[in-house]
Amino acid sequence: MAKQVKISAKTRNNWLIDTAVFSGAALALTSGAYFLLMPNGGYAGGRNAWYDVTLLFRRGTWHDLHVWGGFLMITAVAIHLTIHWDWIKMMAKRIFNAVCQPGCRFAAGAKVNLLTDALIALSFGATAVSGIILFFLPSGGPRSRLNVVDTSGHVLWNSVHTWSGVSLGLVALVHIWIHRRWITKVTRKFFQSLVPALSPTT
Repeated sequence: MAKQVKISAKTRNNWLIDTAVFSGAALALTSGAYFLLMPNGGYAGGRNAWYDVTLLFRRGTWHDLHVWGGFLMITAVAIHLTIHWDWIKMMAKRIFNAVCQPGCRFAAGAKVNLLTDALIALSFGATAVSGIILFFLPSGGPRSRLNVVDTSGHVLWNSVHTWSGVSLGLVALVHIWIHRRWITKVTRKFFQSLVPALSPTT
């Protein structure tokens, strides 16, 4: 009789939340790359050969994917931070002690992990705040929200949103690479846990 693979509720919940973060980020970053590479401008002067070209979806659909992917990521990250708040406070205390007390040190791997997490936090914060501002403060009419990266009235916020998003994507790839073994192991166990145990044949 094959035993059913079991996974703790804590690990299962962490996997589900991380999957929601990843899914939202994938939607937001993919659609963001579309807006970055195919700006909606320059048609009159003939400078944009890709003007109004459909790539898999219409521009409005890409906008919806970008917005709802972003909101999914923000919501999942908020839940993630709430669940891991005690760990965050503990790590903040350890970092403070490491800076203020010469005898307190971090291992090299832990330093890389902490630096990556800090860069993700900064990039995510800048991307989320600027994205929310661009969503609620559109410029130039009801269709201006379709120009997530190239909206004329918010040059500063567009720049912050674009390049913090690029930074977030790059650092997230590093984060995934660092934790690839945990991701692979837990993902396998998660799906194996969904398969019921085989009953002995009679």
